[in-house]
Amino acid sequence: MTPEQKLKDAFIQAIGIPTDTDFSTVEYGVTDGWDSVAHMQLVTEIENAFDIMFSSNQVIEMSSFGRAKEISAAHGVVFAA
Repeated sequence: MTPEQKLKDAFIQAIGIPTDTDFSTVEYGVTDGWDSVAHMQLVTEIENAFDIMFSSNQVIEMSSFGRAKEISAAHGVVFAA
């Protein structure tokens, strides 16, 4: 499984969004189901998927799928170009 798919799966599991979602549009407070409780579940899912640990600031800054990807990449997760 690619890192991109692992990240998508974390979003699917934590937020409960459909698998055919356009992930470029997924944003905190905009996407149905992504509330504060789901956000903490999402953080846990991503940390477990990639065996990484986010800082408090990174947790707060994780406001979209794209931002989650950038923050994960800062921890060494390599996404295809």
